Amino acid sequence: MNASSSGYTLPVFACAAAIAALRHLQQKLTEDCVTVNLINPSGKAAIPIEQVAKLNHQSALAITRSDPGDHLDLTRHTPVWAMVELIEQQSISLEKHQRREDKEEIAITNSRSPLPQCQIEIIGGEGIGHRIDNKKQAAIYSYARQLLYENLFPLLRTDEKIAVTIILPEGRKLAERTSNEAFGIVEGLSLLGTTGIVQPLTAPGQLEIYQAQLREKAAKFDSLVFCIGENGVDLAQRLGIDPQRLIKTANWLGSMLVVAGVQRVKSVLLFGYHGKMIKLAGGIFHTHHHLADGRLEILTAHCARLGLPSSILRQIFDAPTTEAALQILQKLDQEERSHWVEQIYSAIAAQIDRRSQGYIRKHTEQEVCIGSVLFDRQRRILIESSNAVLLLRNLC
Repeated sequence: MNASSSGYTLPVFACAAAIAALRHLQQKLTEDCVTVNLINPSGKAAIPIEQVAKLNHQSALAITRSDPGDHLDLTRHTPVWAMVELIEQQSISLEKHQRREDKEEIAITNSRSPLPQCQIEIIGGEGIGHRIDNKKQAAIYSYARQLLYENLFPLLRTDEKIAVTIILPEGRKLAERTSNEAFGIVEGLSLLGTTGIVQPLTAPGQLEIYQAQLREKAAKFDSLVFCIGENGVDLAQRLGIDPQRLIKTANWLGSMLVVAGVQRVKSVLLFGYHGKMIKLAGGIFHTHHHLADGRLEILTAHCARLGLPSSILRQIFDAPTTEAALQILQKLDQEERSHWVEQIYSAIAAQIDRRSQGYIRKHTEQEVCIGSVLFDRQRRILIESSNAVLLLRNLC
C-alpha cells in the first residue's frame, strides 16, 4: 500500500476486508489487494489483504492490518477482520430499520434499489466499542457506514442481502489506552472520522491549515476560542458562542497559542476535556498521548498541594484514567460533603491559564489573557477559571 505519509483511517481497512470477504464468497476470489473508493477525499486506495477464507457456504472472513502512515496511532498494524454472511431476505434484523432514526445513519439512494441499508446490515463484533448507555449501538459512525454501503452495494445482486460484522481482535485492549470511555464508548474502539486519509501528527501541512485559520479569524476578532477536539466545538456552540470565533487546535496547543500572540489577539478561551487540558497545567503544550502524558502525576500534585490525605493521593495516582480519578474525588465529596473537586480543578484551571499566558509571553513577548473551561465525559462543564468566567460574559 502506498498511502504517501498520511496513511488511511480505520474505516478504510474495515471496508477493504469486507470487500475481500464478499468477493471470496461470491466468486471464490482470493485477492492479496482490493481497491476501496474513499469517497472523502475522492479517489481510491489499494489495501493489502493478509488472509481470506470461507467459513461455510454462506459466510467468509477476510483480514487486513491498519496502517496509519506517519501518524503516531495506537492502531498501527492492528488486525482488522470482516465477516460477510449471505442471509435470507426475511431474516434481516429489524435493528437496521430502527437505525434510520439515528443521526449517524446516512441515506444513500441508488436507481436499482431503495437503500443500501435494505441489503446490507452492519454489525459491531468483538473489539468494536458501544455506547455506555446502549450496548446495541455499535460505535460505527457515519463515514464508516457510508464506505461500507457505497463499496459493497454495487457488488450485490438485487436479490442478495448480507450481514457485515467488523471485528478488531485487539480493540478491547487498545481501547484501554484511549479516552473513548471518557466520551461514553466502552469495550472497544470506534470506527469514526469523516475522511479516509489520516493527517499525520508530524504533518506541517495540517498545522499550517489551523494556523492560517487562526490568522484569518484574528484579523476579525480580538477574542477567540480554541476547541481541543470536536466535543469542545460542540459544547462551545451549545453555550451560544459565535461559531466564527471557534478554532480547532488538535494537539498543537503550544504552536497555536504562539500564533495567537504573534497576531496580537487580546484573549483566548480554551475549551477542552479535563483529561486532555490538565497537561497544560504541567507545561505540556503538545497534548498527544504518544509524546507526553503525566496527567495523573499533575492531578496528584495538585491534590497534595491542597492537602488531601495520603490514602486518597495513592488512589488518585494509581487510577487507570483521569476520569476514574475524578470519580474518586466526586465520591469523596459525597461522603464527606466536601468540595474537593471544585477546589482542585479550580487550581488546575488557574494553573492552565498561568502556564499558557507564560508560554505566549516567552515566545512572543505578548500578553494574552487566557481562560480555561474544562468539561467531563458527559460534556458537562466541570470548572471555569476566573478568567474564563469574564471572557464568557462577552462571548455568549
